[in-house]
Amino acid sequence: MKKKDTTQIRPKQSQRRPGKENKMKPEPQSDPVESNDKLKGKVALITGGDSGIGKATALLFASHGADIAIAYLSETEDAKTTQKEIEKMGRQCLLIKGDLSKESNCRKAVERTINKFSKLDILINNAALHWESEHLEDISTEQLTRTFQTNVFSYFWVTKYALPHLKKGSAIVNTTSVTAYRGSGKLIDYAATKGAVVGFTRSLAQSLAHKNIRVNAVAPGPIWTPLIASSFDKKRVSEFGSDTPLGRAGEPNEVATCFLFLASDDASYMSGQCLHPNGGEIING
Repeated sequence: MKKKDTTQIRPKQSQRRPGKENKMKPEPQSDPVESNDKLKGKVALITGGDSGIGKATALLFASHGADIAIAYLSETEDAKTTQKEIEKMGRQCLLIKGDLSKESNCRKAVERTINKFSKLDILINNAALHWESEHLEDISTEQLTRTFQTNVFSYFWVTKYALPHLKKGSAIVNTTSVTAYRGSGKLIDYAATKGAVVGFTRSLAQSLAHKNIRVNAVAPGPIWTPLIASSFDKKRVSEFGSDTPLGRAGEPNEVATCFLFLASDDASYMSGQCLHPNGGEIING
């Protein structure tokens, strides 16, 4: 359904309260937004798209008509499984293996996407890692540097190389975390990187507003992903997410819908914002 052009300056007009919509010039747009094929004909690059939230987002995007490029670290088996599921939907999927904590691999991820699809419409910065540490003194400089390079620097670098290919109406969605808003005593460096992602999102949204490129974020709470199963001991894993108001961890596909909303025209008037699929925790963000 073609949208009416409301970019023109509205003519002077006045009405008695409460007013009549059919007397407004132009009339407000209230036609339902198309619910299917929200991303038809678009290309999305998703970092960390081999598993977890990234995989669920890739599959949902493909189901709405997008072709997908997935940048991942080393989990080739997971990546190929995701690729097969996307191709079963009739969409194309490009796998790009590489460590995004290195700037050169960020550049290559964008270049390979453009070489394959000749365009880029949606960028999902999602790759991240963390390690638990009991005390600040336990966080080595090596760990701190690696965490920031992966969780923050890669977002800067991938976006930097993607920007020349993005155009009016394109969307960038960054993955932050509930820890950016409430902190985490055992994930101090990780929470710090996610706070940086919030600042990056808000600042980039302001920077790109004049180009009509929207930038938003998603801040998941406890979500059942491979990173969780590989990071904590058996007891912590078994209790993971039970302290949320909803009493459980979320599933990746319960987060992917946030990314779809922000990447699609449904969110055409949202930029610099953050959605919070976190099981009901109020974090005032």
